[in-house]
Amino acid sequence: MNRFGHNFRVSLFGESHGEAVGVIVDGVAPGIELSAADFEVDLARRRGGGTSSDGSDGGGLTGTTPRREADVPEMVSGVYEGHTTGAPLAIVFRNCDVRSGDYTIFADHPRPSHADLVARQKFGGHNDPRGGGHFSGRLTLCLVTAGVVAKKVLASRYSEIEIAAEIVEIGGGRDNTEFNSIIAAAMADTDSVGGVIECRAAGVPAGLGEPFFDSVESVAAHLLFSIPGVKGVEFGSGFAGAASRGSQNNDPIIDAQGTTATNNSGGVVGGITNGGEIVVRVAVKPTASIARPQRTFNLATWRVEPLSVGGRHDACIALRAAVVVEACMAIALADLV
Repeated sequence: MNRFGHNFRVSLFGESHGEAVGVIVDGVAPGIELSAADFEVDLARRRGGGTSSDGSDGGGLTGTTPRREADVPEMVSGVYEGHTTGAPLAIVFRNCDVRSGDYTIFADHPRPSHADLVARQKFGGHNDPRGGGHFSGRLTLCLVTAGVVAKKVLASRYSEIEIAAEIVEIGGGRDNTEFNSIIAAAMADTDSVGGVIECRAAGVPAGLGEPFFDSVESVAAHLLFSIPGVKGVEFGSGFAGAASRGSQNNDPIIDAQGTTATNNSGGVVGGITNGGEIVVRVAVKPTASIARPQRTFNLATWRVEPLSVGGRHDACIALRAAVVVEACMAIALADLV
């Protein structure tokens, strides 16, 4: 349930307001340099507010949660004298900035389009509901952490691979100069917006992928859909390609190495990398937790009643998701490599 991968294996544990969250990564080769400092850039991109100046990870944009965690990685296994040992790598992050009282109401009055009710149904009410528990976006911290390790693994084998993700759409707007105003308008209405993130992986060699069930798209999409709030994944021309003709969507081969004139396939043909740039786009839904009153079922009164969600929530979870998408692509490639 909480484990992914065949060769590069990732396991997540913890809850949003529990003592800690963490990740175990197995299949990491020995001798790779690794320290706490290696994680800082990507962990900072995932924090509320981000660090970039171009909006690719929320930098300079409003609408992220005011929850602030130090996110200091505690490497408790798999590293000795600054290098991986080949044993399972275990990394833990302590939860400190929690306000569990904000979530008491959701035990009986579950948030619409959130996991509150389905988690209660699946686990018989024994799940931890605080902060969304194990279903919280807090667990993406573990994905980003595993992604950093995956990038190190890839770099040790293929130094030319470069993976980068950015926000390309928020609330239907595709001009990043409009993103702030779109988010601000939603916040003024006590509402939220979604977004689209595009990830590109360059320098990936041809031949990765194990069709049918471990094709590049299958493995990457499996991981991408594990990100809370992701509702759509497309490669290359994606759904737009379905509206075109073959003569428009085909990628003509222009040399013996398989270079193509266009890249509508998104770098993957027959589930196998073709040496071109892998291009994938991810749709992230609007944040489910909003202060705008919504009429939804109350299990305590057995009636549909208004619910206004308080607490600290992102107005646009896509703002912090680009680095998570990037991490998932790195994990997928590391597993295939």
